[in-house]
Amino acid sequence: MSRKITIIGAGSVGATIAFTLSNTDFASEIVLIDINKEKAEGEVLDIIQGTSFRTPISMIAGDYADAKDSDIVIITSGIARKPGQTRIELAQTNVNILKSITPQIVKEAPNAKYIIVSNPVDIMTYVFTRISGLPENQILGSGTMLDTARLRCGLSQLFGVSQNNIHAYVFGEHGDTAFIPWSGADISGARMEEYYELAKKFGKAVDELDKDKMLEYVHKSGGEIISKKGATFYAVSVTVCKLVELLIAASDSVVTVSTMLHGEYGIEDVCLSTLTLVGPNGVQGKIPMHMTDNEIAQMKKSADALKTVISQLTL
Repeated sequence: MSRKITIIGAGSVGATIAFTLSNTDFASEIVLIDINKEKAEGEVLDIIQGTSFRTPISMIAGDYADAKDSDIVIITSGIARKPGQTRIELAQTNVNILKSITPQIVKEAPNAKYIIVSNPVDIMTYVFTRISGLPENQILGSGTMLDTARLRCGLSQLFGVSQNNIHAYVFGEHGDTAFIPWSGADISGARMEEYYELAKKFGKAVDELDKDKMLEYVHKSGGEIISKKGATFYAVSVTVCKLVELLIAASDSVVTVSTMLHGEYGIEDVCLSTLTLVGPNGVQGKIPMHMTDNEIAQMKKSADALKTVISQLTL
């Protein structure tokens, strides 16, 4: 099937997404757009020369007109987060960039599904939802899908069990107020505490789960990677490509992506991550998960933190 995907932003994240997509069958045509056209051309040349080992694919460094009739658009544009810098500190600069991009891309691809990756992703998703004029089902932010992957990686290493068997999530903001609703976490149906006891019976040497330490691992992973190598792009690229796969799948899946809330958990008019049904028709809605009063309070705290930033922005 012919399928066109446009990526806006040829920085580390955008280029890595383009490379990862080039090794899948998700798209027959990929367009990479960047304000630095020469950088985009270089990335495409490097990637396309490796596609001789796969079925043919079209890939170009283009302009907005080349994105016409795209099926999926991935927005990664923005100033990268620097060591020690929070995602929120990026807000106004990257919002201004998004405001310049949005009318140009929406004009060419009004029917596309949009994946917002630029940080701070929840705020960028909110702004895009407000200014694009597109139906909300066409818009989602990568949200805490990467945070959730980091959580499952940490739990997998702790318990010595496949990440595929771990059902635990990170909710809220993709940032400092993200939290883990442990009341909804299990390992193939067994509660974390139950599995810990089972693992000991199986003769496995398993350290006891420190929930605060695990949340710290999730919160600090991105900053640690940035401080050690300058940027994060591999894991986020795989995350975004998984979202592309879900958007072209035959049926819906449940993932933690950032979309607009309309009264869920008593929260409105902000984008953040909870369980969300996503599939070939885009975002279908939020899946309510039973949470404790304390977890709901953490969700509201995350929403309030984002709303405080949004109230200070020029949209």
